Amino acid sequence: MGVHLKQFFQIPSEIRAEYWQDTLRKNRLSLLVICIMIFGMELFNMLRVLFWSSSGLGTANNRIYFTMYLLLWMSAAVYLFLWRLCRRGAPRIRWAVQYGTVLFALLWHAGINVYDLIRNPEAETTIFVTAMLAMSVFIQMPVAYSIIAYSLSYSLFVGLTGEILSSGRLVNLTFTAIVAMAVSMISFRHAVVTIGQRREIDQMNQQLRELVQKDPLTGLMNTAAFRNRVELHLASAAAGSEILLLMLDLDDFKEINDGFGHPCGDYVLRETAVKLQVLFSDAIGVARIGGDEFMLALANTSRQEVERGFLRFTLEMEQLSWRDQALGAGGSMGACRAGDPGITYDELYDAADRALYQAKSLGKGRLVCCELATPCRTGVQGQTDQ
Repeated sequence: MGVHLKQFFQIPSEIRAEYWQDTLRKNRLSLLVICIMIFGMELFNMLRVLFWSSSGLGTANNRIYFTMYLLLWMSAAVYLFLWRLCRRGAPRIRWAVQYGTVLFALLWHAGINVYDLIRNPEAETTIFVTAMLAMSVFIQMPVAYSIIAYSLSYSLFVGLTGEILSSGRLVNLTFTAIVAMAVSMISFRHAVVTIGQRREIDQMNQQLRELVQKDPLTGLMNTAAFRNRVELHLASAAAGSEILLLMLDLDDFKEINDGFGHPCGDYVLRETAVKLQVLFSDAIGVARIGGDEFMLALANTSRQEVERGFLRFTLEMEQLSWRDQALGAGGSMGACRAGDPGITYDELYDAADRALYQAKSLGKGRLVCCELATPCRTGVQGQTDQ
């Protein structure tokens, strides 16, 4: 019970920043509307005292009311000035400006209502009650601040009018203060839950997007995601930059599957994915395009670097074993380099596919590199003929 109650009052750390941003945004709009209302109402009240009162500022009572109206009017102006001054400042500063304004507004309404009751003990507590309820509805506050704000303003009001208010009116006022505080707390909790749910939905959507773009077995990009990544790179590549598209096909993968079982085949595919990502860590993208075929895209990488990477890949794949039995895994690769900014993904894909076909036709563990629109140059086990 105690743990649940504590959680009710807390802002989870993972959504704390988002909660404060949401609070600042909502309160900014509410306070802007409140300030506009204050400008209109208090200007009217000040003009009423100056020109529509028979005594103007000639009496102490009118001077007190005029000062109170002017004070609230100026507080609204100060808030707008400070908000504009710190609108790009730290969230804590903006939070302090907002909540400082809210607390002042509550205390002001408590003060002017107290003065009404001192002048006329039969006057209503409507001014202060309305302010409490309005703030609880329109201002989003964490629990600790709402307790401080309402308790302080309520204590000030009751402390100054305790001998004036009847027991019935005091009970009603106390009940109203509790309701206002409860509404504020419920509003706070609703905001926390809503933000938390929105965050969970965003995370699930992100995971779904990743699942749609990833091969479920290896975690690599799928064909569509890889194509999109390469096309984006081709569209944004600077003049003179080069791109290499590499296509890898595992040698004798069917024999591994048939001889050692599909769990072993899955293991080989996952290890292939890991090794490609490590050996070609600067790749634009690495993808499994189906079965035992993989693709990589590299930017501004020399032919020698590709050959060294392929040789290391071949040596590491030869070390793979399953239940202490060597698998003899390996692969053949076709690579196509292009530097023409007008080259399309399909042209690169077709050229790399032809290079791979040539590598496979020459035997196992071969690499064939070619330039787009030029004859392919073949190599054996990572070594290319000059």
